[in-house]
Amino acid sequence: MTVDSTAPSAAVAMTLAALAATGATPRPSGEGVTEQKLRIASGIERQLSDPALATQGTWQLAWLAVSPDNANMAYIAKDTSGSNAFAVVVRGTVSNAVDTLEDLDVGTVVPFTAGGPSPVSVSKGAMTALTQVTGMTDGSPGAGSSLARALSLLLADAPPQATVTVIGHSLGGCIATMLALYLRDQSWGSLAPQFGVITFAAPTAGLQDFADRFNSVRWNVNQAYVNTYDLVPRAWADLDAAKQWYPAPPGPAAPDDVKDFLLREIEALPGPNVYVQPDNATSPLNADYHQYDPALVKTSTEDFLAQVAYQHANSTYLALLQTPQLPTGPVVTAISPNVGAAGTTTVTVTGRGFGSDSVVDFGPVPCTNTVIVTDTEIVSTPPEGFGVVDVRVTGALGTSPAVATGQFAYGGPQPVLVTGVSPDSGKAGQQVTITGAGFAEHPVVYFGKNLAAASFVSPTEISATAPSTGPLQSRTADVRVLVNGYLSPAVPVDEFTYPSP
Repeated sequence: MTVDSTAPSAAVAMTLAALAATGATPRPSGEGVTEQKLRIASGIERQLSDPALATQGTWQLAWLAVSPDNANMAYIAKDTSGSNAFAVVVRGTVSNAVDTLEDLDVGTVVPFTAGGPSPVSVSKGAMTALTQVTGMTDGSPGAGSSLARALSLLLADAPPQATVTVIGHSLGGCIATMLALYLRDQSWGSLAPQFGVITFAAPTAGLQDFADRFNSVRWNVNQAYVNTYDLVPRAWADLDAAKQWYPAPPGPAAPDDVKDFLLREIEALPGPNVYVQPDNATSPLNADYHQYDPALVKTSTEDFLAQVAYQHANSTYLALLQTPQLPTGPVVTAISPNVGAAGTTTVTVTGRGFGSDSVVDFGPVPCTNTVIVTDTEIVSTPPEGFGVVDVRVTGALGTSPAVATGQFAYGGPQPVLVTGVSPDSGKAGQQVTITGAGFAEHPVVYFGKNLAAASFVSPTEISATAPSTGPLQSRTADVRVLVNGYLSPAVPVDEFTYPSP
């Protein structure tokens, strides 16, 4: 591990990496690349100007580009505090099919020629991502500037020997190790920048020869931060360790379907390829498992995978580095009513992170009749639509995730949702109170796949008897309610745990 005093600190670097996720999800009703790029830039600029963040308001956005399919995004930021420092930041994974393929396309290796006289081996997926990042342009007049061209122009206006740190979280960190070699290999002439790399939660990009190439460089700074309980940076050499996660108590433990199927399938993806991490790891973060989501500790596939996502999140890495969290993007917590008609029903959307730039979508259709009441409430009239749709809010800091409590049904029936199970553990025969919304006469209740005896109490309450476990794959079962053809979605709060045999 090497460090230079002019390089950004881990706190600053992780903040810059987390900013790259701003606006990552396109607006559900549709958004062109140019529109989304402007929205992303607006969100990043707003946060970079915030003195309460680790970046202290001294960094400025200098260049940004998004790939046409939104699979990749990168930006350049400049420190204006007098350090002569630049950061090249690569975005990590988003919910995008191309991104997923890039993450998982590790069964094939391809030659990587930057940084040495002979090619070394990297995954095809990582190379595909790098090719997109180096080829993206900012859309400026003419052909636009690529990342390397933009960096060259910025360095030409800076004092000699500026520092350039390539930064990324998740897939962005994987790409950063390759991108740093690529940029260092360009012809910089008298500009003579000093290059460094800081990654967070990065999976491996290549085989031993790639790691050797990366390790042979004397970087200005060279750090890799890894949460001990993050599955992603263990790809692809140490996935087997995850089968024993997480410490109990509190958990969660991996059920058999995770250990015997899911992780085994992921382990098989590289085939004969042996991926090796570069030799730049810092001391592991979270070694004592003090940072975890206490709502996700049961022995179920749902809790295990949700905990995996939590342990990999930008916000978790910021917390582990004792770094201020970023302002959250819009979040929808509920809508009322959640059944009605287009053009006539007044729907109140509650949540947080709303602002003057917020727009509302009902599924894939934009809502044009919207009033921002406060930063926690929006009033809107549904546009034309059909069926059951997610109501989501988009602003400069991103798009709210789809949530079960934010569903709207055109014409009914009302969506069915379980919001609680009490008690949430017990033996077969245990009387259980199920709370939620959309309940009606003659409900059908399942504990996992097993049918339970149940009776309707009110539109928000059902009484049920826990059935025998049957062939459960884990001791924890989702309690789900079927009413009027609508089956409630599986959510963490609907889980019921049987005792050990």
